[in-house]
Formats: sequence, C-alpha cells, structure tokens
Amino acid sequence: MTATRASAIDADFVTRTLQDLVRINSVNPHMSPEGKGEAEIARYIDRVLRDIGLEVAVHEPQPGRPSVVGIARGSGVGRSLMLNAHIDTVGVEGMPDAFSGAIRRNKLFGRGAYDMKGSVGACIGAMKALSESDAPLAGDVLVALVADEEYASIGTADLLNRYRPDAAIVTEPSALQIWLAHKGFIWIELETIGRAYHGSQFLHGIDANMRMGRFLHELEGLERDLRTRTPHAYVGSPSLHAATLRGGTAMSVYAGSATLQIERRTVPGETPDQVLEEIAGIVERLAACDDTFRATMKTLLVRDPFEVSPNADVVRCLYGAATDVLGSEPNYIGENPWMDSAFLSAAGVETVVFGPAGAGAHSAEEWVELDSVLQLSQILANTAIEYSSKPRSS
Repeated sequence: MTATRASAIDADFVTRTLQDLVRINSVNPHMSPEGKGEAEIARYIDRVLRDIGLEVAVHEPQPGRPSVVGIARGSGVGRSLMLNAHIDTVGVEGMPDAFSGAIRRNKLFGRGAYDMKGSVGACIGAMKALSESDAPLAGDVLVALVADEEYASIGTADLLNRYRPDAAIVTEPSALQIWLAHKGFIWIELETIGRAYHGSQFLHGIDANMRMGRFLHELEGLERDLRTRTPHAYVGSPSLHAATLRGGTAMSVYAGSATLQIERRTVPGETPDQVLEEIAGIVERLAACDDTFRATMKTLLVRDPFEVSPNADVVRCLYGAATDVLGSEPNYIGENPWMDSAFLSAAGVETVVFGPAGAGAHSAEEWVELDSVLQLSQILANTAIEYSSKPRSS
C-alpha cells in the first residue's frame, strides 16, 4: 500500500491526449519511406507539458529527431525518477486507417496505440496529476518521451548524457505486470572465403557456399545446445538464428564468398565475449580440418540484456502502487524483446518495466485497452510520490 497518493487522473484529458498522439504520424523514417519522424509529435508534447505546468526541454540527437523532457521539480531532498516512453512507431503498411484513434469497446485503435503512445498518454496524465497534487515532491520527476527506440535508440542514449535520475520506469506495454528482465542481442556477420573460378575448373575453384554449409551445420548444433542450457528464471534460454544468407555470382562460377548474418539472443549473465568465442570456435574447428576453409567474422551491433531485482526500491514502490490501484498483486514477469531499459540499467539507473494492456505491436491492427492506460497513469503518479519521498543516498 502506498503511503501517499497523487491526485486522481483526469480520464478525459488522458483519453483526448492519447487520441491526438495516435493521429500524428510519427513513423520512424528508418522503418518506412513514409515515416515523418518525431518533429510534429514532439511539438505537440512540448505544448501539452508546458500547459500542465512542467519545465520542458527539447533535445535533438540528430536533426529532425527530437526527444522531449518534462520535469516536475521536487524539494531536492528525495530521489529522482524518470518515466520513459518512446514516441516513434513502426510503419503502417497494411493498415487501412492507421491514424484513426477510434475507440470501440474500451479499445483505442491506431498505429502506436499499444507500442507505445498509450504509455506516452499515461505518463503525461501522471505528470498532470502530480502537478495538481497537494502531496509535495521530495525529488524531481522527469518524463522522457524519446525518439528512435524502434531503430537505434538515439533518444534515450542521448538523454543519458544529459540526465541521470536515481531510477526509471520504462513504460513499454506489459499488461500491468512488472517486467524484471528481458533478453539482449548481438548481430554478427560471418563471411566464408573461397576462390571464384569457372565452373569447369574444379581443381582451381574453392566453393565458399559449400564451406558456409559446413559452418551452418555446426551452427545448428550450437543452436540446439543453447536450448538445453539452464533457462533464466524470467526469459528462458538463449537462442540464435541465421537471419540472412547470400553467396555466389553466377551459375557457372565457383562462389568466391558467402555472407551470413546471425542474430544471437542473450540472457542476463551472458557476455558478448562468451557469445563470440563460441562462434569463433566453430570457425577454428572447421579450419583445423580443412586448410581451404577460411572465414572472417565481425560484430554489427550489441544490445545488452536487462535484469532488476524485485527488492530494488523502485520495484517495491511500483509493486505497492500497482497493488493499491488494481486491487490485486501484479506478477513479476520477463519478456524477450529488447528495449531502452537496458541502456538505463547499464548507466547505473535502477530501472523497471511496466505498461498497459493491448495487442498488435508491429501488426495490421493495433489497439490499447483504455482502462489499463488510466490505471497505469494513476500507478505511475502514486509511485512517483512514494519513490521521491525516499532520502537521497549520501
């Protein structure tokens, strides 16, 4: 049970704000040629946050890709909390009315309604309740509405150079359950190197595609091994898959090279060095058996997994506030998709994930459950008051 509650959430304001947000095209331009990016939605959010009395700053990690931060200042004796949500969306291909914001049967529809403008609306509603509350804040509460999470997370990465709250709640949709862990990933590119030669000259040609086949056979064995490892309590076993494959230039030519891109999903406790050593070990074994086997490997992108203890202060405050508002205890869960929580946690910010219910992320029909957005908003506001009342560490 939370010691202090914020003012009641303004349901009409949150619903109207969420509809406005969904009706703005904020498709990430890296995800679709029709994507307009975050400029228009950032201008809207800037205005709304100022109207509810927050201190507002707009930051552009890249031209035309703004994030918006609103701050409710506390007295400075308590801890600071960030509410984090992204304002970009994936593309709208296959959606007949992507920006409708229509409400039917307690569901609000449109691209981003679930992933994750429902959370943006809830965060703004929570900040409005805090600004209207009689309960004083002992620490600052920030709402960070960030660019580009769907592609490279330049928004949150940039804000970590500017702000360092004591804790954060990333409001990715979790069906009002408390998300304590998620997987990371590593993108790896491996090239087998042959010798391009006319197809009739088998004594001279070295087939890179055949050698890639040997590697894939061994990689499949590693994939099976990963599934047998002791699963993580919240996210299960690590995994990998062969994502893209290309090689060769013509029917009558030995392939001079073949290129494979691999995605390896990591669980908390695994490191990039361990992952790369396992795959490099396959290359070494194959080369030891055949001196014509040559391969190179490079890392394209690394995103760390995330995990937080259920005993962390921000988790305990969130758990109490959620139990109070929902009338039942939320579950502790984990999920596989990566999100900005890993960036925050790696920077030393105590982080947890908690968001609304709905469905249709990245699909042709997307919706968020309105009641869950309003509940989320109240829970966030109450958590902020409770967490900010904790004295700052000396």
